[in-house]
Amino acid sequence: MESLIFIRENFRWLIAGFLLAFFGSFGQTYFVSIYAGELQNEFSLSHGEWGGIYMIGTLISAFTMFFVGGLTDIFRARTLSVIVMVCLALACLLMSAISSAFLLIFAVFALRLFGQGLSSHIAMVSMARWFVATRGRALAFAALGFAFGQAILPLSFVAISSAIGWRQSWMVAAGIALLAAPLLYILLIRERTPQAVAKENNSTGMQDRHWTRNQVLKHWLFWLILPAYLGPATFGTSFFFHQVHFAEFKGWTHLQFVALFPLLTGLSVLVTMTSGWVIDRFKSGRLMQFYVFPFAISFVLFWYVDSLTGAAIAMSIMAITIGLQSTLSAAFWAEYFGTQYLGSIKSMATVAMVFGSAIGPGLTGWLIDNGVAFVDQMLGIAIYLLLATAMTMFGVHKSRGVSKV
Repeated sequence: MESLIFIRENFRWLIAGFLLAFFGSFGQTYFVSIYAGELQNEFSLSHGEWGGIYMIGTLISAFTMFFVGGLTDIFRARTLSVIVMVCLALACLLMSAISSAFLLIFAVFALRLFGQGLSSHIAMVSMARWFVATRGRALAFAALGFAFGQAILPLSFVAISSAIGWRQSWMVAAGIALLAAPLLYILLIRERTPQAVAKENNSTGMQDRHWTRNQVLKHWLFWLILPAYLGPATFGTSFFFHQVHFAEFKGWTHLQFVALFPLLTGLSVLVTMTSGWVIDRFKSGRLMQFYVFPFAISFVLFWYVDSLTGAAIAMSIMAITIGLQSTLSAAFWAEYFGTQYLGSIKSMATVAMVFGSAIGPGLTGWLIDNGVAFVDQMLGIAIYLLLATAMTMFGVHKSRGVSKV
């Protein structure tokens, strides 16, 4: 009952966060990767070449994100949301008209910056800043947009692409993104300013103060947490990016493998909603310590199993980390470093995430081209994730001596 009252009283802002996350799906790897076959055939690209193009475009978007992410500390989310949606629509149109592999770099850059980067960034920063006592629940509600996008859009656009062609389907995506702009403007017409909210809530971080981005960069906690933050972005992106190759190696059809995705989405939604309540009750540090451990277990299982039943079990475990990803990250930065400069701090973390999502497909694609199947890379990935878990546990435990959280 309490949750229903919370949603009803804050519906305007919560649904805006949800929609920003949902429409940002057009720049997410799980959406772009459904066109991998068409793009590779159209421009005669190998796995490594396509992964390299994706890596370059994503790296440029990460570099740009470092400078533009802090705009959420200055401008209203209403203004930024409209601009980002219009730019995302233009990026989709560019993809529909792409004529060379070289221009594909710019299309990937634009989709990643305005979709994965800024759209998601605005959604999560806004929720973390506007809500304090109910921050976890607000982030969880907005993060449902990611889950719904992953569940609905890939399958829908595979069908649309089959019916009208892959280029025309990107034009449909552009139209949807463009329609989102006025809708978000209407929802946020009563939006509160970041400065007013920061003063009103006074949500400080460690040592009871607001940390600037430069101060965070110099603090040991950031660097101990960073490997865990990079892990799901780097190797989760790689997993979805090479889903066709992975399914073929295991002897499954792509359709059989994709049919497991609703299971992943459903369980990740359940984890997301539960994590919101847990964060509000127990704070984010406790969850952050074990954040990537399920991811490590899932990669070991994917390496080992040969049946779709085994893959379903592995995907169910992977859903735990995916479900925690959006809510836990934003809550952690706000809780440990304060909300006054949250936009610039979160943008720095987003840069790391986008950087990881760029390196992952490029590195794993290069290894595939050189005879190391993605399945054979999974044990190494699991070891990295276990080491990242150990570093995070040490960092959170050490921070208790200097933190109010």
